[in-house]
Amino acid sequence: MITLRQITLENRRDIFNLEVSEDQRRFVASNLSSVASCYVLATNGGHPYPFAIYADEQPVGFVMITYKITGYDLPTIAEDSYCILRLMIDRRYQNKGYGRAAMHQIVEFVRTLPAGPARYCWISYGIDNMPAKKLYESCGFRENGEIVHGEQIAVLQL
Repeated sequence: MITLRQITLENRRDIFNLEVSEDQRRFVASNLSSVASCYVLATNGGHPYPFAIYADEQPVGFVMITYKITGYDLPTIAEDSYCILRLMIDRRYQNKGYGRAAMHQIVEFVRTLPAGPARYCWISYGIDNMPAKKLYESCGFRENGEIVHGEQIAVLQL
């Protein structure tokens, strides 16, 4: 069973030590960097939601969701939308269905509109990141034709 959990003093090191495979590192920042970004966003008017992704009692990944601002250049869809800014599943737990199950939990959380109203949730990924494209499409995200800094934008209507 996949769950999203708060990052705590007790689990933070486990989350910071999760890593993607070497060939995927160019696609996603470290979890420590992402949690630091959450602090910066929160102190500058943003609404970040960092979560540990657990399979039963085992931490297997990390996700960072934001509302409106991300700290980066935004696609046109970003106004009053949620963004899945970071998502990773540790290399040891990939290809087991955890990413897809986590995406369903993430979308369920976003649909509660925790920071405010929105019509869309968006995510970006490297144009050559075919596994990400396949995963996001299987969860209902559709490319909207925008490319920002070499990353394809995909959108889900809430």
